[in-house]
Order: sequence, then C-alpha cells, then structure tokens
Amino acid sequence: MANYKKPRFKDAAFKRFLSVVLGTLLLVSLLVVSLGTNATPGSSGLDEDLSESVVNIQSFREKLNLPKENDFSIRLEKQNRLPPRNIDLYPRLAKDHITIVLYVHNRPQYLRVVVNSLSKVVGISETLLIVSHDGYFEEMNKIVEGIKFCRLKQIFAPYSPHVFTDSFPGVSSKDCQEKDEAGKKHCVGYPDQYGNHRSPNIVSLKHHWWWMMNTVWDGLKETRGHDGHILFIEEDHFIYPNAYRNLQLLVSLKPNKCPDCYAANLAPCDVNLRGEGWNSLVAERMGNVGYAFNRTVWRKIHGKAKEFCFFDDYNWDITMWATVYPSFGSPVYTLRGPRTSAVHFGKCGLHQGQGKTNACIDNGSVNIQVDDIDKVANIRPEWDVKVYQNQPGYKAGFKGWGGWGDNRDHRLCLNFAQMYH
Repeated sequence: MANYKKPRFKDAAFKRFLSVVLGTLLLVSLLVVSLGTNATPGSSGLDEDLSESVVNIQSFREKLNLPKENDFSIRLEKQNRLPPRNIDLYPRLAKDHITIVLYVHNRPQYLRVVVNSLSKVVGISETLLIVSHDGYFEEMNKIVEGIKFCRLKQIFAPYSPHVFTDSFPGVSSKDCQEKDEAGKKHCVGYPDQYGNHRSPNIVSLKHHWWWMMNTVWDGLKETRGHDGHILFIEEDHFIYPNAYRNLQLLVSLKPNKCPDCYAANLAPCDVNLRGEGWNSLVAERMGNVGYAFNRTVWRKIHGKAKEFCFFDDYNWDITMWATVYPSFGSPVYTLRGPRTSAVHFGKCGLHQGQGKTNACIDNGSVNIQVDDIDKVANIRPEWDVKVYQNQPGYKAGFKGWGGWGDNRDHRLCLNFAQMYH
C-alpha cells in the first residue's frame, strides 16, 4: 500500500504545480491584452492618460440595455473616472465643505461669466467644484480646464445626443420628424401628447440633469459617500461673493428654523426677483437657481424615477414641480435669505448662443451690481422665518409642455436611475 500511494502523491503534486504555472501565464496574457485594449490615444482636447480601466462598462450596457456606445462615449466614461484637478494646490477640503456642481451645455459666453463670479466667492478654495458637461465641446472644456481657484473635477454625459451623431440618443436617418406619422412615413419614433416627435437637442436637457444627479450622488467616488448638502448651479447663474458663506449658514439653521424644508436656496424661486430685504428668512417653493439638498432628499427624488421619466415635459425643473414634488404628499419648501446671493442672467435657451457671437449677452457682457452687503455673509441666526404659502406655479395635474413622449427616452431615463444600483 505504501509503495502504491507515494507515486500517486508525487503525481498529484506535479499536476497542482502545473495548474498554478498555467493559470499564472493565462492571467499575465489577459493583463497584457487588457492594457493594450484600454490604452486609447487622446484627441480633441482629451489628451489625458485615459488608460484607467472603466469598471464594467460593457456589463452595464448589456444589463440595462443602454445604447451601444461609440469610441467617443467610452472615452468620456474613462475621463469621468480621472481624479480631480488642483489637488496639489488644495490638498485638503474643509471638514464642513459643501460640494458645488456646475452643470453646463454649450454657451461659452455665459460660462466665462459664472466662472469669473465663482473665482470671487469667499470660501471657494475650501470645497470641490464638479463641472458636468452635456457632451463635449472644446471651447467649454478649455474654459473649465483654466480654473485654478479650487479643487476641480469634470464629468461628461456619455449618452448625450451630442455624442451620438447618427443614432439614438442622437438622431438617425430613420427617425420621425416633427409631426410625421410613423405608419405612413415608415419612420421610427413616438410623438408627445401634442403630436410632436423628439428633438435630441431638447430632450438632452432633461437627460443631462438626471444623469448628472444619479452620477454625482451614487456614481462618483468623490461624492457617493457624501451625506451633506450639495449645491447645484448652472452656466447662466451669476454667483455673489457671499453665496457660499450664506449657504453654510442656511444649511446649519435649516434643522431648527425650518425642519420641514427640503433644501436651501441662494435665490428666490421667481428668477426676476432679488429678494425682499426683510430681517427674516424666507421659506418658499424650491427654486432652480442655486439650490442645495442632502442625500435624504435625493433618495426621495430617486424613489420617484418613474414619475420623473414618464412625465411629458422636457424641462427637468417643471417635471419636478408638477409631478415629483407633489407626489411627496406635503409641500416642498426651501429656505433662503431675504436678499439674493445668485442671479439668473440668461436670455437665450440652453442650446442657443453657441459660437463666437455675443447674441445672448447685452454688449457682450453681464453687468450685475454687487454691493458691499453682497460681499459678506448677510444672514442672521436670530431671524424668524416668513413662510410663503399657496404660491403660484405648476401644480399637480399639469400635463406638461411636451417634448418628452418617445418611449426610448423614457427607457434611457429609467436606465440612468439604475446605473449605479
């Protein structure tokens, strides 16, 4: 028996050794192939080191049935995973910092104004600024890359219609146009409630906002563990020097002064107003200029993905006001100061005013008066709260302005909600 077992033991040991060697060689081969595949050369301003692997992009697409990505969209996915810029200049973020997200489209004249205003904000160097691009535009990218006043991270919507030039979510030759009847024209598409087919440039607005929210809260390693407030601003929002300090005060006061408030705002919900000038805080309907909320509120919003994705209106804010917020079951208030800390100065749509003309800005510039009171925090903790009730605006039951009737957009929107879950 002893003479029989010994050869068998040697043989088994040799087989195990051979398996280890072969397995190691296989892993090395796969690693070499992987590195060769991921080393995509940069172009058009994306000449960064993009060899960082993108985690499960292929499996995400197959599982969620996302549109088939092209080379450019894959490059943008990789770009989104690069570390923030300016870490050498700002190695530490303030412990109580409020992350700022600036979402932009393609209005470089506007972007220069908001970037210049942000550079003068007191406390801006303490925080992280995330710029979310709707697709990729070289001039917009160059402006953002020039930011040196804080830690900066850029993300690019990889499923923007501006990235897909000949297929959904962009437009293809088979898509129905305007009020085409699909059966007669043998085209592809589903009209909105008014009989109009999708316009990629228009639906892009809602897609970008929803993709950005899901990515910032649940996708980015820099923010997915952040439970505090995040401030959201747009490329046509002029930010006053006291905005960040005022926001910190509002966030700290909100639990006691307005425990039912969902958010804090830098500006009145009526973008034409500059504030009442009272010696009191104001609670009103959440505005779309300089709004900030925390992860608890995001979870409530995310839980209403179907309401958001199926409401026939291409505007994200109107969708929120008309169907998402009313579904919470109680009024959705935001807390703000009696004097604005941000101003909406835009005079044209998000996809107008591109190029080198100054059509969207009077005389090629924006003249917004900044007084001394706007340069320092001007909110007082001892103030009471004035509550605006029964405010005008979009209510539950409003059917929407349309532009969002294609079920392909509905599915893509729902996929964004599941992308990181």
